[in-house]
Amino acid sequence: SSTCNDAVANPKPLKLKAMADEELDLTVPSCLHLVSAFLAMEPPDVLISLARVCGGGSIAERVQSFIWDHCISKADGKCHAPYLKSFLKKLILDVESRGAEVLDELYEQYAFYMTSLKDGDVVKGSSRILKCISFLFPEDGLEAPSCPKSMKLEVPLQCSLNMLEGDTGCSIWPSSLYLSEFILSCPEIFSNKSCFEVGSGVGLVGICLAHVKASKVILSDGDLSSLANMKLNLELNQLSTRTDLSERATQNPNSVQCIYLPWESALETELQDFVADIILGADVIYDPLCLPHLIRVLAVVLSREKSYSDHQSDSCLGSLQSGRPINDEVHGAGNTHGLDGRKTPHNNDLKRSVSDDDDRHGSGADQGKAKCNGAPDAESLCLASKEGTVAYIASVIRNIDTFNYFLTLADQANLTVTDITEKVKLFDLLPYMQSYQRSSIRLFTVTYLCK
Repeated sequence: SSTCNDAVANPKPLKLKAMADEELDLTVPSCLHLVSAFLAMEPPDVLISLARVCGGGSIAERVQSFIWDHCISKADGKCHAPYLKSFLKKLILDVESRGAEVLDELYEQYAFYMTSLKDGDVVKGSSRILKCISFLFPEDGLEAPSCPKSMKLEVPLQCSLNMLEGDTGCSIWPSSLYLSEFILSCPEIFSNKSCFEVGSGVGLVGICLAHVKASKVILSDGDLSSLANMKLNLELNQLSTRTDLSERATQNPNSVQCIYLPWESALETELQDFVADIILGADVIYDPLCLPHLIRVLAVVLSREKSYSDHQSDSCLGSLQSGRPINDEVHGAGNTHGLDGRKTPHNNDLKRSVSDDDDRHGSGADQGKAKCNGAPDAESLCLASKEGTVAYIASVIRNIDTFNYFLTLADQANLTVTDITEKVKLFDLLPYMQSYQRSSIRLFTVTYLCK
């Protein structure tokens, strides 16, 4: 009786024991998460944590064998060697610290990396690596048109090893992961629609758009190196690329158009050639000097019936100043500094920046801030996209002043910005990716406000 009561009072050990006795294969969610995290090159500490889950609390020999069979042995020549070395080191130390036996194959592979890799090989700012992002559909996502029969969409991507070394266009940014989850969770919004992305980077969003059968996918970037890398990634995912805007591209559902588009020098006539139902952008609100050019691009494409210069002459707020804030007042006090030293807003600051109570033509600190309307659900978003071009912008708001400047410029361009983050329900397609903090990302719609 006491044993039974103890089991009821403390069920966790029984659960761990059951997991420890469970057969390890890719049909087990914890095992699938571990392999997916390895392919996505999640930090080694994340892999160790997931490996413990597979083993019911410890990394026993059978878990090590699973890691060897499904991760290490299959990564030879395909995975970044310094990453493998770091993971093996942490794995061996963790097993040894618990007094368990380490698999001979793991020792031998680590010894190989110890002798073959020099210290200078561990970090190279210009290095490109191959990651594979696995979108894992939950059981309740089986009926979604975007869900493959395998319930898993794997997207291999060549990207930069170190985004802090200036190779930012070839990095996988968190908001591109968010937009990809949005597209795959709500395929009805994008299916059979012409979609145009600004600042496409590695091309992940475009690959997801092609997967949900958007009628046309146009990707753009203002950096030639990023554009070349993007084309390579599209080819890795069995998509052909085009560099023109001809209608012939729509005849091939596996064709994606890649356009070199520097925001600052793009001609209005060139931008008017982009006929799109939906515009997308991930982490494009980052540099105050780029924001006037971004707003100009959005304004022209969102409202093609009237030239952007006409918008500006009609606006009661006047014309945009190139690269300068509209006024010197700092919006949204109470900023905090993140780990990288840049300002990040409190939730209250964000609500003050985009809230239901903002007066579109208010005065003082609220002047120039775009009104946030009641956020619609996915069905409403589908209806809205039929009424005119809409932009979906996902962004981590790292600096509240920069974000408020974006809102001010949008207001001057007669654009309405709406925060729909809380009303859009997404599948958790990246449950293994602990480095991805979805809660830090906001999703906005941007539309042209008809007069």
